[in-house]
Amino acid sequence: MAQSYTPGLKVVERTAVRKRRVLPIKGEVLVESGARTEARQVIARTELPGDVYPVNVANLLGVSPREVAAAMLAKVGEKVRPDRPMARAKSFFGLFRNEVKPPIEAVVENISSITGQVILRGKPLPVEVKAYLPGSVVRVFPSEGVEVECNAAFIQGIFGIGGEAFGPLAVPVASPGDILEVDCILENHRNRILVGGSLVTAEALRKAESLGVSGIVVGGFDDRDLRDYLGYDLGVAITGGESIGISLIVTEGFGRIDMATKTFELLKKHEGREVSINGATQIRAGVIRPEVVIPLCDETAGSTENAGDSGTGLAVGRQIRCIRRPYFGRIGRVAALPSELREMDSGARVRVLDVAFENGETACLPRANIEIIEGG
Repeated sequence: MAQSYTPGLKVVERTAVRKRRVLPIKGEVLVESGARTEARQVIARTELPGDVYPVNVANLLGVSPREVAAAMLAKVGEKVRPDRPMARAKSFFGLFRNEVKPPIEAVVENISSITGQVILRGKPLPVEVKAYLPGSVVRVFPSEGVEVECNAAFIQGIFGIGGEAFGPLAVPVASPGDILEVDCILENHRNRILVGGSLVTAEALRKAESLGVSGIVVGGFDDRDLRDYLGYDLGVAITGGESIGISLIVTEGFGRIDMATKTFELLKKHEGREVSINGATQIRAGVIRPEVVIPLCDETAGSTENAGDSGTGLAVGRQIRCIRRPYFGRIGRVAALPSELREMDSGARVRVLDVAFENGETACLPRANIEIIEGG
């Protein structure tokens, strides 16, 4: 029988992780192929063009558009400052002087004799790209960036907010079913990545942000708390650009859902290690999962032993997660893969599988209702 593949989350104890780290526009690459990197190391930089500021100099000076060029004290390509005039004209038989000062420090980009406007370009915006991983540069893209590889434990989540964050792992809860409450978050958690159990409250998230916690990894999060925390409804088609001071990764789903035992134990095992996380999520074409990368710097990059079952098909014993009700978010293992189609309550005949959940309960589910936890 042909294998049936269901895309799923990766939870692996050791694997080779590669990341392309590239600039939004061409710039300068600061490392060479084969170089060792640190997670926070800047590996490429560039400058984005500054904002455009139009100034209607003709109106401000009371001259015609064709006279603006002659009135300009700064030419195209020259810098101007708010404390100095950039244009001047005399009026009323030369008895009075009108001056125009720029609103910002900028460069004159264009002088129009048609509209009488002068276009100023603000300061360029510096952009730096960090390595994200402590590893080796395996490929260089000239003027764009690099590809970095390291050996790491790797965990994907279902949903996240916030961008990249770094810090040592701390696990202030005792079990995957515990709630990460306000009292769990302490002063010494500053700059750390905290691991919760089944839920983190909005109040705890606010306290963590105020104390300078870098990120939180937790099983579940209430969608009402998310709205309360952000102050608006989040369109979850793509996240990661939120203006918040902390990154959040949800591994199981919305609501109070125990973190998968394997995920919790893997995080607990590496407590104290420096990790890299990214809450960016995209659920449309080109799916992006939030992730936790735990670099294993004492291992050789590229080694994948003990990385778990590398098969991509459903098989008896594979760990899965339910992605639709009534078992949404629950973790189990494939107990059987019947070959015949089964009729569901809706009347549809579909391919199914038998699942054994962690509490001993069993269920027969459509295969479309589950996803494989890779490495499980």
